[in-house]
Amino acid sequence: MENQSPVRLATLQDIPAIMQVVADVVPIMRAAGNLQWDDTYPNPRVFEDDIKAGQLWVAEVEGQIAGVTAITTDQYSEYAQVGLDTSEEAIVTHRLAVSPHFRGRGLAADLLYQAELVAIERGIPILRIDTNTQNHATRQLFPKMGYSLKGEITLEFRPGLSFVCFEKRLDQASIQNAD
Repeated sequence: MENQSPVRLATLQDIPAIMQVVADVVPIMRAAGNLQWDDTYPNPRVFEDDIKAGQLWVAEVEGQIAGVTAITTDQYSEYAQVGLDTSEEAIVTHRLAVSPHFRGRGLAADLLYQAELVAIERGIPILRIDTNTQNHATRQLFPKMGYSLKGEITLEFRPGLSFVCFEKRLDQASIQNAD
């Protein structure tokens, strides 16, 4: 799988452009009934923390930040609601967004592929991700990227919303070949 867009670790200088991606995406999400993000989340502090932890990645097109995601090992305990063992170390993708100005270029797939590269580099064969039940674009994308639907969950910090959880397991050969 070739990564066509430059995906790189974000820097603190990227935060204004990242917040512009969020500002462009939130009205579209809300119009579709996806209330996962709003005026308070995600915010610059969340992205600063991701950057300081070395886990925020951006996709660029012609020098402009077009997409963003956090690639972490932070799992919600609620993943257990669908039978996932949260004591297993996993690479978890959070805060995935692509500017509507750059949709249709495969940037979300590029960012998810970056999560796989991080997993391989760290020798972690499990990838997990969740999305709002109303996010139809990601619900279609994740299975195309090899993720299996595990079921619906609720998250304590986002009351009243429902999410679907996905998991992908990499084969041991791809993990061992990275050594």
